Amino acid sequence: MSSDRPGPVDATDRTDADLVAEAVVAVPGVHGLHAGVVGEVATYLPGRRVNGVRLLEPGCDVHVVLEFGAPIQETSDLVRQAVRPLVGGPVDVTVEDVVAPGSA
Repeated sequence: MSSDRPGPVDATDRTDADLVAEAVVAVPGVHGLHAGVVGEVATYLPGRRVNGVRLLEPGCDVHVVLEFGAPIQETSDLVRQAVRPLVGGPVDVTVEDVVAPGSA
C-alpha cells in the first residue's frame, strides 16, 4: 500500500494539482492520496510530482486511501464536491485502499 499526503510546497509554487490534493485530503474519511499500483497516477511537475492526482482536460482523476469505516460512496461524493470547482469538469474518484484504525 502506498499512501501520500501532499507535502509542504512554497505558496508561490502551488499548482492546480496541489490545490486538488489539499482539497482531497481535507475531506473527512480520506486518509491520503494513492499513486496507483505502479505509481502511474500523478501530475508531473518540474522537480516533483503530485501523487494521486491526474489532471485532465477537462476534469481529473483522483485516487485515494480511505479510513476504515468511512462510507465509500458518500466519501467519494464529498471528494467530487470538493474538487469539481477547482478543475471545472468531471472528477473520477478511485478508492485504492482502506487503512485500519490507528494506522499512520
